[in-house]
Amino acid sequence: MVSYEEDVPRDEAHSEEDVPYYEDVSPGSGTLPPAAWLPGTDARRLSLNGTWRFRLSPAATTEDETFARPEYDDSAWAGLTVPGHWVLQGHGAPAYTNTGYPFPVDPPRVPDENPTGDQRYAFDLPEDWPAGSTVLRFGGVESCARVWLNGEELGHFKGSRLPHEFEVGALLRPGRNTLAVRVHQWSSGTYLEDQDQWWLPGVFREVDLLQRPEGAVRDVFVHTEYDHRTGSGSLRLDCAPAGRVTVPELGMDLATGESVTVPVEPWTAETPRLYDAELATPGERVRLRIGFRTVAVEDGLLKVNGRPLLLRGVNRHEFHPAHGRALTTDVMRRDLLLMKQHNINAVRTSHYPPHPAFLELCDELGLWVVDECDLETHGFAQQGWRGNPVDDERWTPALLDRARRMVERDKNHPSVIMWSLGNECGTGRGLSAMAAWMRERDPSRPLHYEGDPSCADTDVYSRMYADHAEVERIGRRTEEPLDDAALDARRRNLPFVLCEYAHAMGNGPGGLRDYQRLFETYERCQGGFVWEWIDHGLRQETAGGVPYHAYGGDFGEELHDGNFVCDGLVFPERTPSPGLIEYKKVIEPVRIEAAGPDAAPGAVRVTNLQDFADLSALVFPWRYEVEGRAVTEGTLAVPPLLPGESAELKLPPPADGAAAGEALWTVRAVLAEDTAWAAAGHEVAWGQLPAGPRPVPRPVVAAVAPRWGEDGTIALGPGVFDAATGVLSGLGGRPVSGPRLDIWRAPTDNDEGAPWQPGQRCGPEWRRIGLHRMRHRTDAVVADGDTLIVRTRVAPAATALGFAVVHRWISDGVALRLEVAVTPEGDWPVALPRLGLRMGVGGDLGAVRWFGGGPGEAYPDTSAAARVGRWVLSVDEWQTPYVRPQENGARIGVRWAELTRPDGTGLRVEGEPDFFLTARRWTTEELDAARHAPDLVPGDRVWLHLDHAQHGIGSQSCGPGVLPRYRLEAAPAAFAFTFRTVE
Repeated sequence: MVSYEEDVPRDEAHSEEDVPYYEDVSPGSGTLPPAAWLPGTDARRLSLNGTWRFRLSPAATTEDETFARPEYDDSAWAGLTVPGHWVLQGHGAPAYTNTGYPFPVDPPRVPDENPTGDQRYAFDLPEDWPAGSTVLRFGGVESCARVWLNGEELGHFKGSRLPHEFEVGALLRPGRNTLAVRVHQWSSGTYLEDQDQWWLPGVFREVDLLQRPEGAVRDVFVHTEYDHRTGSGSLRLDCAPAGRVTVPELGMDLATGESVTVPVEPWTAETPRLYDAELATPGERVRLRIGFRTVAVEDGLLKVNGRPLLLRGVNRHEFHPAHGRALTTDVMRRDLLLMKQHNINAVRTSHYPPHPAFLELCDELGLWVVDECDLETHGFAQQGWRGNPVDDERWTPALLDRARRMVERDKNHPSVIMWSLGNECGTGRGLSAMAAWMRERDPSRPLHYEGDPSCADTDVYSRMYADHAEVERIGRRTEEPLDDAALDARRRNLPFVLCEYAHAMGNGPGGLRDYQRLFETYERCQGGFVWEWIDHGLRQETAGGVPYHAYGGDFGEELHDGNFVCDGLVFPERTPSPGLIEYKKVIEPVRIEAAGPDAAPGAVRVTNLQDFADLSALVFPWRYEVEGRAVTEGTLAVPPLLPGESAELKLPPPADGAAAGEALWTVRAVLAEDTAWAAAGHEVAWGQLPAGPRPVPRPVVAAVAPRWGEDGTIALGPGVFDAATGVLSGLGGRPVSGPRLDIWRAPTDNDEGAPWQPGQRCGPEWRRIGLHRMRHRTDAVVADGDTLIVRTRVAPAATALGFAVVHRWISDGVALRLEVAVTPEGDWPVALPRLGLRMGVGGDLGAVRWFGGGPGEAYPDTSAAARVGRWVLSVDEWQTPYVRPQENGARIGVRWAELTRPDGTGLRVEGEPDFFLTARRWTTEELDAARHAPDLVPGDRVWLHLDHAQHGIGSQSCGPGVLPRYRLEAAPAAFAFTFRTVE
């Protein structure tokens, strides 16, 4: 078989005979040179996907090679779906680690315990299949595959997320043919694939036979440029063999190798203009989709078509909760539609090239792509980078092989605007060799890599999880200097991108709005990529059939990183999380806001924040609302502003005699017509502005006095209290529990923090102090005229820290009002989780209606998407289903809320000032103890949290903690609630 790989030195510690193929440092043997992916061709293709025969062995050497013979009897073997992973089909189990290798670090050797899957597929070659060249192509196999066809060995390969092809025309037989593949879970290639994800061996991308007629395309490179000054685009196709290319829409008909320049519409992520083309060679016709654009780093900025970009991006792993990395095109399209619908304009393919169909969809729908090589050696960081393959010349051919396979496969996609050398590999000569080859092969795209702070091999300055202060310093070009003055000067002139930020693990991420303002303030800061797109929870069921999503440790792994694999903006089933809703609002490409602090009511400013498109594709409906109810509505005439332009407009005044109450204007930007990614009417952006001062809440005037009863209770209006503790036990004839001061919340993943992150980790500190086990002491229950006064102290054991709390109750005979004054005692060393009241009410109060922020959850630093309105949800719908249960569900800025029974009766709560509201059918303690959703069993009460304040969220699960302005410091506080019955 023909091979293009270079001769690779063997591990010096072992002789040639001692090192098996799966442990040598070569990329493989027998494979064809990499080339462009050509999905649209008139050449024949035969899919070999389907049910293969499968046998799992515990080690690489358990079985011999006789299984590769066509006559071998595999009738006793199991069936296995290809594409697919055997550990997700009942053979072995998946395992999750973040950075650590799941075996001893001794490159390039792997353990004897090396699960090995032998797979066979018998297929009939069509009778009319042409003689001559045929290519067998594997789209992706983890981690090392050895291949036979009809008993003849073809070779082996490593590089899991990259295609590998073999010439097999001479081996094909009329009728029945047998393909045999041996896949090893662990190989030397595994040392180059230590990405933060599940370890999932198997043939997980398509397997095809591709007919290659005489004169067929061996490779093609589409070169385009766009001159933004003249509006002209240039095109040249390099092709082997030579042929002709036609672009009917542009009147182009030229030979390959020739260049032509004509007026064109450029390709951008906002306007993804593609031109259909056909390449014809003597043996094949190939359909192409061509986009004209120019990428460059100029004046210290990353530019496309002469304009700087602002990347509103996400990192995306390939993942499905049932099928792992075996994705269909429909799933990929669903991902991209969700991204576009949530204003995301960029994807970093963390940390490997995606399925090529994904890039075709990015071309079509419009997203900027940073295409990343299948390379990460993060586990060597734990060894001080000793033995790191990227700085060992023996591994350089394998690194170059991965670089070549990515660039050659994906080079014709206009959506790909940067190549990334890999992720978290430290530094080394191998990376420099990759960068040099990429620059020579494709000088039209800048290079990215985060792991080398000197940026010696890159064209952008990239960082992970830099906090807001560091981002601002970088934006000002005043970051910490490098020791090398020349490299420092070069780096200060590079554009800055956060390749990972805002870790979306569990509840969060917080601080998105603050990052975005920095990106918009400093032109050097050209945005970034939130980590990451999807929670990698694997679909499972309890013994009782209750579904849930599993994470690290749920499959008996001896080494794992828990739920760190669940850190996405969408849940495993691709349902948007509150974090995605927040991100959509923060990065919206149109800003709608009050014209200024001194502007007249109804003066609104609209700003186009897009990089290329004007606003002609949008319409701007508005509503004038009172207490969340629409009074009047219309459409605002917004001019088709160019990028960066603003206009100040006047909304019409409300009609005379409009209803009294809190009044707001809500203005939305929606699609005027259907697009490829959303229907007409889809909301792109929105803004709210007050239509006048807020009205003063209706007062409760004390009209009845507390009455002590002989049964140990106190009556005050509709309320009944325990005379010994002063705790409310009944309201409107219904039993209640509380309200009592509460400062504890079930720590979020971001509260728990990451050990390697700087700063105080709140969750562990809260537990150390004992905030999860507070005790209540009643100091006094007395009457002062019409007021019932209850004094308490709330504190944890084993410390002098605590809170002195004064409750003042009054009633007008119908409503019951509580005024609370809280004074912290002691020197509090940590911010508080929350500050408010917790009370239990009847479980039949299952529906919640409220006026305030919604419809989804919000916390102090995740509240940009909270829209003031009148909302309705059931208590069950109120919960946010994080894969690992944690604090969730708070609604911000609540003016009033009503909880009702099926008959419409219930309880109304009004807050002064606005409050955070949470309602759930389990206690905070039960939520804290749960590890998966089925652990939460609804009780017979609804537990309400009426919070005066909440601590922020941050993203300290891997990023920075809560910014100072969102921290809930222990300080004196006063707030009030009024309780009424709903008849």
